[in-house]
Amino acid sequence: MLLVLCLAVIVPFLSVVSTSVAPREQISRAGGLVLLPRGLDLSAYRAIFSGGVVTRALAISVGVTLVGTALSLFVSCLLAYATSRAHFVLGRPILLVVLIGMLFSPGIIPVYLVVRQTGLLDSLWALIIPTMVSGFNVIVLRSFFQGIPDELTESATIDGATEWQVFSRIVLPLSKAVLAVIGLFYAVGYWNAFFNALLYIDDAAKWPMQLVLRTYVVNDAAMGQADLGTEMMPPQSSLQMAILVVSMAPILIVYPFLQRHFAKGVLTGAVKG
Repeated sequence: MLLVLCLAVIVPFLSVVSTSVAPREQISRAGGLVLLPRGLDLSAYRAIFSGGVVTRALAISVGVTLVGTALSLFVSCLLAYATSRAHFVLGRPILLVVLIGMLFSPGIIPVYLVVRQTGLLDSLWALIIPTMVSGFNVIVLRSFFQGIPDELTESATIDGATEWQVFSRIVLPLSKAVLAVIGLFYAVGYWNAFFNALLYIDDAAKWPMQLVLRTYVVNDAAMGQADLGTEMMPPQSSLQMAILVVSMAPILIVYPFLQRHFAKGVLTGAVKG
């Protein structure tokens, strides 16, 4: 069963990569998808990187992911730490608001109206602010912070440390594992999100990578020779697979460096019975 599951994941991924680098003749004979390429043709990658559409979308996605992940981690850590302190009077009411936000979604139309009224339409901030805080991630961080011994924070307070110093110099350095995991959750969410861009971004020059990918692959939209910056257009399926590989590559590169923290961070920050 494990072998079948592994093949179900590896074979489609291998087909995507192989089709993106396969020669034109082999793609035509195979009907659009190639499992093992006979030769190497990088014209699809040269085409998408020589133009301005994919490179611009890639830069926007990287910027949104980096800024959004940093802001989300910062706000989530502050919220989780505040609600984890027993002496904080508003901890329980704020936690209740977070739980209600997890259970009941406001819906697309109210969120869209809020984004429009705040002037975020057609702005890259519309891709960050509406999804900045995840209730689930806040709960995981809060549980982890509660597991830190009170003796550490109390001894620092006795020595004259402020609440901010306790948080930044004691709590955060001890939370590297869970921060890596939550940061990965946020980064993957920002990187893969296209629906917010579809709703809030009208200017095609501000489209992130996933929206370009969706428009090109799902809708089979022709990007044109001028946009791709090449005179000899590669096959349509080769271009589609190349864009798909480019959209997957950053997460695949980052994940191995965070994998060792993944199980530890999730299990340590989980709610234990």
